[in-house]
Amino acid sequence: MSSVHNGPTHRSGLAAPDWVLLRRLPLFEGLDADTLERLLAHSRVESWPRGSQLFRQDEPARHFYVILVGWVKLYRTTAEGHESVVHVFTRGESFAEAAIFAGGRYPVSAGVADTTRLLAVPAEPFLRTLEAEPTVARNMLAAMSRHLRQLVTALEQLQAHSAPQRLATFLVGIAPAAEGEVELRLPIDKALIAARLGMQPETLSRALARLRRVGLEVEGDRIRVPEMDRLRRVSEGA
Repeated sequence: MSSVHNGPTHRSGLAAPDWVLLRRLPLFEGLDADTLERLLAHSRVESWPRGSQLFRQDEPARHFYVILVGWVKLYRTTAEGHESVVHVFTRGESFAEAAIFAGGRYPVSAGVADTTRLLAVPAEPFLRTLEAEPTVARNMLAAMSRHLRQLVTALEQLQAHSAPQRLATFLVGIAPAAEGEVELRLPIDKALIAARLGMQPETLSRALARLRRVGLEVEGDRIRVPEMDRLRRVSEGA
């Protein structure tokens, strides 16, 4: 995938659904509307095309980000010049917070895996607001601690699931309809889906082959699901 910096398209302000999403973010859990608006007063909404570069490894950490729509991959570049994907993020998830709190540099690079709309939060004014309101900072630390415990539990559950079950859960999550026949497009490369699901690309290929038994038809990045209920039962371990 290209890593050319095509540049963002800027938009002013956040829509009402964006605020709903932000209030659900673990980082902002429990904050009232006025406090959240103060924290994000200097933030801006940006739209980035697929293949763009948000930041590179070892650059100064000047922003952290919240994904409003789309997918972003974090990766490191090996000495041989190869990409090693660390994680893939999507709507309602944030990344690079640890880098701004440490006041250092980004430990990884970030690339846009599919057309993405995100909120860029500048580090300096955000941290100044936290310094002026220590109660808010403590509440955020407590929320992030709870979220970390939830992630550990989710990881344990994920490891207990089979590869077809994990893939079925992913497909149910991106399906445009809940019932009946559905045709969907994989939003990101299969290698990135594998990284998101904690498996190797060849394991993902085998999982796709297994799901053909419940009628899935796969052609490139297009998948036809003849009956969503059958796929949902697989995701639930049936």
